[in-house]
Amino acid sequence: MTAEDIFETLQKLIADQFAMDRKEITMDLSFEEDLGADSVDLVELVMAMEEEFDVAGFDEEELVKIKTVGDCVQLLSRKLN
Repeated sequence: MTAEDIFETLQKLIADQFAMDRKEITMDLSFEEDLGADSVDLVELVMAMEEEFDVAGFDEEELVKIKTVGDCVQLLSRKLN
């Protein structure tokens, strides 16, 4: 799966979770600053990512580094490839 494929899938997940238009979601969109996401929102997003991409067990060290959509794409790219 390419980074572009991952990004497009993440756009859908984020748009659904945060009730926004997919076109507004960019690689540098910040979860906390731009979306006002709290820890519950982020846990729900991680669970959706695990289900959608069929990956399990993100390390807490990996998760605390996720600040933007681009960070998610990079993390998933490493997990999937």
